[in-house]
Amino acid sequence: MSIEKVKEYLKKWNIEDKVLEFDVSSATVELAAMAVGCKPQRIAKTLAFKASDKSILIVTAGDAKIDNPKYKDKFKTKAKMLSRDELVENVGHDIGGVCPFGINDNIDVYLDESLKRFDTVFPACGSSNSAIELTIEELERYSNYKEWIDVCIINW
Repeated sequence: MSIEKVKEYLKKWNIEDKVLEFDVSSATVELAAMAVGCKPQRIAKTLAFKASDKSILIVTAGDAKIDNPKYKDKFKTKAKMLSRDELVENVGHDIGGVCPFGINDNIDVYLDESLKRFDTVFPACGSSNSAIELTIEELERYSNYKEWIDVCIINW
């Protein structure tokens, strides 16, 4: 189970007990915000794309969406999200639980600038009913991110 993989991964920092598990779904930004009791923009959604010959993850604020020209400028290819089958096989998490923790090897993780507005954010933890509250510095540390990027626009 993906959430167990995430908890095992987070044991390196002794924070596996910070993982929140809900009796309700947190599979979408709106549902996650209701489950944790925060504004939707503070949900750190993780999007999975095919960039050239590899899969990448981009963690964005809940109210952000990919800006295609910015994405193409950064990655030199059109934004193409992974299918559900590709997601599970390449990343190791299913829709609703995608996060930058406990992922398969050789996946680059990028953090979008849209997250920097917040003191803490809530990424998923491998299942469609989980999250963890992290500061931006903690998100950097635990996600093993490659770099900060600016490929989103905010949905007002």
